[in-house]
Amino acid sequence: MLFKSYNNLSDGLKKKKQIAALPVKYTRKGKIRVLMVTSRETRRWVVPKGWPMDGKKPWKAAAIEAMEEAGAIGDISKERYGTFDYYKRLNDGTRIKCRVSLYPMVVRKLKKNWPERHERTRRWFTLREASKRVREPELKSIFKNLRKQAKRDRARQNYRIAS
Repeated sequence: MLFKSYNNLSDGLKKKKQIAALPVKYTRKGKIRVLMVTSRETRRWVVPKGWPMDGKKPWKAAAIEAMEEAGAIGDISKERYGTFDYYKRLNDGTRIKCRVSLYPMVVRKLKKNWPERHERTRRWFTLREASKRVREPELKSIFKNLRKQAKRDRARQNYRIAS
């Protein structure tokens, strides 16, 4: 598993669990674009994420977060693609370490009106741009590895077409 080493990180602190969508689309040339949103507090670029929801499977909760934070609707995987850690700043100023499970989502539609449209900006990025915009080292690595994987897949597809 590509992300096995990330999943075994431990610093002795209890990490709070969160879920996130990895909203993507494919261009006509078969390249991947990632939809990211700005955080409400610091305005940095992040993937749509949030706390687990009672009675919801993690991938369903991730799809809900994608719709609420980015207005994205699509097909989400039940399989976690990877994890990353980050520090969340709470309203009282304290910071807690969170472990985020990331679920890929192929976006079919972007809503014009979505719940957090006045609080966040959304934007499509190339995988290279996305890896430069995020702070979390593990999320950067996920974007870089996805980029490499997509290049290999395109090369294989081009080889099949040429054969």
